Amino acid sequence: MRTRVGYAGGSTKNPTYHNLGDHTEAIQIDFDPTKISYEQLLEVFWRSHNPGNRSWSRQYRAAVFVHNEEQKRLALESRDRVVAAETPGKIYTEVLPFSGFYLAEAYHQKYELQQDPELMEDFRAMYPDVGDFVNSTAAARVNGYLGGYGTADDLEREVGTLGLSEAGAGKLVDDVNRRHRQGWF
Repeated sequence: MRTRVGYAGGSTKNPTYHNLGDHTEAIQIDFDPTKISYEQLLEVFWRSHNPGNRSWSRQYRAAVFVHNEEQKRLALESRDRVVAAETPGKIYTEVLPFSGFYLAEAYHQKYELQQDPELMEDFRAMYPDVGDFVNSTAAARVNGYLGGYGTADDLEREVGTLGLSEAGAGKLVDDVNRRHRQGWF
């Protein structure tokens, strides 16, 4: 439903990009379990990186931050099922207890979308408050499409629900179709 980027896993109070302390860059995902399960999200997570690669810094380490024992159990089971069978050697991705999440600066949020001035015009009109933009499901969806997630067919079905102007909706569909044709993703 919604994604936000930020910092997690450390003890430094109120970290920022330039004063990260011992935190890790992270993404926070709010999801509707009637549409996608935690287990399905874990499958995407494990398949979207190489858990056998050691991170060169704490800032960029791969980790799942679990909120409770059930999430921990599911994360470890999915790691063993998905990763252990396909990753020779040591697994460096950690499963850690959630200890808090600090929102990253506004310029880090919905990065792909923020690179498109025309679409951002629509979003600034819809969400004059940056906090509302950061928490917007529509902004998260558009950012995902611009980042190569979702099919052109999915976008065609959903574009009318995103709140974009007619010009913005047309531009988004054209951009995503062009990128798919050119093999960007």
